[in-house]
Amino acid sequence: MRAIILAGGKGTRLRPYTTLIPKPLVPLGGKYSILEIIIMQLSKAGVDHITLAVNHLSHLIMSYFGDGSRFNVKIDYSLEDRELSTIGPLTLIDDLPENFLVMNGDILCDLDYRMFYDTHVSTDSQVSVSAFQRDVKIDFGVLRYDEEFRLTAFEEKPSYHFDVSMGIYCINRAVIAKLPRGATYGFDNLMIDGLRENTRIDIRPFSGYWLDIGRPDDYQYADDNFEQLAKNLGVDQ
Repeated sequence: MRAIILAGGKGTRLRPYTTLIPKPLVPLGGKYSILEIIIMQLSKAGVDHITLAVNHLSHLIMSYFGDGSRFNVKIDYSLEDRELSTIGPLTLIDDLPENFLVMNGDILCDLDYRMFYDTHVSTDSQVSVSAFQRDVKIDFGVLRYDEEFRLTAFEEKPSYHFDVSMGIYCINRAVIAKLPRGATYGFDNLMIDGLRENTRIDIRPFSGYWLDIGRPDDYQYADDNFEQLAKNLGVDQ
């Protein structure tokens, strides 16, 4: 299995933690970085080749992880000279296998990566997207009314349920091969173009543990509760 980890963002939402270090190297529990945990999980799942797509403070990431030998995986790097969004960085990698994992470098979850990959391959999917149900609460009273502006319904601080992308995908090489090399191209573009072009995109609902460490509150929670998280994630403490 081959995995591409997107680790080139500036982590602006996580400042001031990311002022001096890239977001994937922000420590948790005083022991591991976020990216270190992801790499250990992927190695246990059978991934033997990981490419880190890097940009911001890339020299720190490359110096820390080296060739990956201490994680029992091969690690190499794809360097972007500008931000290419989520999918654009994949167009710079010339040796992509037929199918491969792609994930953001700031995600903590207990997804079975091997099963996710095997299901993608066995069903001939072009793109597989791991999805998590997220509850979004509206902190206001919601008014509904008709064409004459008369109240028809009222909901006090309702909650809505959405299936959101977890930032973890499996992609067939043919999907990337038709994209322009080095152009900015996001996950949103992939989904919208895929719908227009009738690309086979399969959604894989996931109900386990998932945390996107993109905001200070999320990071602080993960750092404060690292011992329990490590158990959930199968990480040695």
